[in-house]
Amino acid sequence: MSSAEEVKFTSIPDALEAFKNGEFLIVMDDEDRENEGDLIIAAEKVDTAKMAFLVKHSSGYVCVPLSTERADELELPLMIPEESMTDRHGTAYTVTVDYEDGTTTGISAHDRALTTRKLAEKSTKSTDLLRPGHICPLRAKPKLLRERTGHTEAAVHLCVLTQQQPAAAICELVREEDGLMMRLSDCWKFSKKFDVKIITIKHLIEFLDANNL
Repeated sequence: MSSAEEVKFTSIPDALEAFKNGEFLIVMDDEDRENEGDLIIAAEKVDTAKMAFLVKHSSGYVCVPLSTERADELELPLMIPEESMTDRHGTAYTVTVDYEDGTTTGISAHDRALTTRKLAEKSTKSTDLLRPGHICPLRAKPKLLRERTGHTEAAVHLCVLTQQQPAAAICELVREEDGLMMRLSDCWKFSKKFDVKIITIKHLIEFLDANNL
């Protein structure tokens, strides 16, 4: 595959409908940024089977992007102080967590799915979370894609656009044969194989602009 034009990207309205119904989306960022595809799903829709699918086809380092407000409610500080961060893209990792009630080791698909759902659940309190754990929350910028064009902000923005809790599960797709990152051609093949809709952050921002959102 030589160009992005050969990929049949999903329209944003169709992608939003699928996302609202609890489906995964493949979300691509720019080729001059990370040039990778992430599997993203609303956190409140993650069950054990979906977490197992996410882990199987990804790097396995599952993160949960949260709105700034939700991260504050759960008292999730940055993993290291902002002034000390050297991450290439400014990804705002917080301290890692497990949900306390109903988990064992914290690493199983069941446990990670439960922690993910509970991070989205309004009734969950900071004191319900064990630290450190096996899920890594991420703090999205307050203005989401209007402030930073990363997968973290795209994930939370998808939740906001579909009237779901501002929390998502996210992980980078990797190739089965060698564990290297999937690029656009790989992600397109994965999209067709597993019937997962594929969009780009650029198209999502264009949708926001066109609808004055």
